[in-house]
Amino acid sequence: MSLRSPIGRVRGLGSAKEGVSHWWSQRMTAVALVPLTLWFVAAVTSHVGADHAEMVAWVGSPVTAGLFILLIAATFYHAYLGLQVVIEDYFHSEAAKVVILVLIKGACFVLALIGVLSVLTLLFEG
Repeated sequence: MSLRSPIGRVRGLGSAKEGVSHWWSQRMTAVALVPLTLWFVAAVTSHVGADHAEMVAWVGSPVTAGLFILLIAATFYHAYLGLQVVIEDYFHSEAAKVVILVLIKGACFVLALIGVLSVLTLLFEG
């Protein structure tokens, strides 16, 4: 039995003041991913049967490379935001949360970096 008042028990447990910005970031990346994903699917299906040189030339154009980089960045940032919510909601050990969030953030960053560097390599090849 606690002698603290109800307001005393909840003080300090309220909003961390970043939930709204996190929510908006996730929604904005989702909105950005809709046209980028549609573009990606349409573009790749239109190049079915193309040889390697043709694909490299296509990805190597500045507009295509820019759209690919936006798609990669939005995808991995959106994935990190979604995974962060899952980890924060379902892992109760603070130490485990921190370790897993750092690993996920690192993995998303490294994979996004590999994707962006791959696109830049094709852009500046030749």
